[in-house]
Amino acid sequence: MTANTDTMSIIGKMYCSSSQTVHVVRKRPRVVNGGGFAVMDSSAQRAVFRVEGCGVRGKKGELILREGDGDALLLMLRKGGMVEALSIYKKWKGYSLDYEGSRKLVFSLREPNSCLVKNKAIKISTRNRGCDFKISGYFSNKCCSIVDSKGNDVAQVRVMKEVEEVMENNDLYHVVVKPGMDQAFVFGVIAILDYIHGESTNC
Repeated sequence: MTANTDTMSIIGKMYCSSSQTVHVVRKRPRVVNGGGFAVMDSSAQRAVFRVEGCGVRGKKGELILREGDGDALLLMLRKGGMVEALSIYKKWKGYSLDYEGSRKLVFSLREPNSCLVKNKAIKISTRNRGCDFKISGYFSNKCCSIVDSKGNDVAQVRVMKEVEEVMENNDLYHVVVKPGMDQAFVFGVIAILDYIHGESTNC
């Protein structure tokens, strides 16, 4: 890590790179293995992360992010019940997992759930860094960014033009993560966005 790179470690410093990284995301069909998606390196040869959809977990509103070798990193849970149904926001909690399976809250995500909310942006707050982020753009179109409190894009979701020309859907897209940003955090947020928009993680 270079001294000039500000490290935004949320899950762990080992998931921060001193240079910009490009990842390829490939969705998995729900009917085959319960959904979710795999995150590959830029060459699409090595799995960096994988996300299990609720078809694998067996519970709605419950997602898990794993390292490429299968170790669990993040558990993401959607709050439910009557209170949630009446709230103007839908809320998610992201918990880091250690080797013993114990949980530690690391971020929260709020999705507007009412026409009374003027600002429709999805917002994320982190516990250990006290930083706020929001989603700019449209994840359903695979054209959005995670933006920090200073207005800087820390990660971008895009469909490559070459892929768009040969595929009618967005089952394959790429994510650019800026230097110093926690990649595990980024893909935890993307897993929730995928669920919200009824894609591969939502059963």
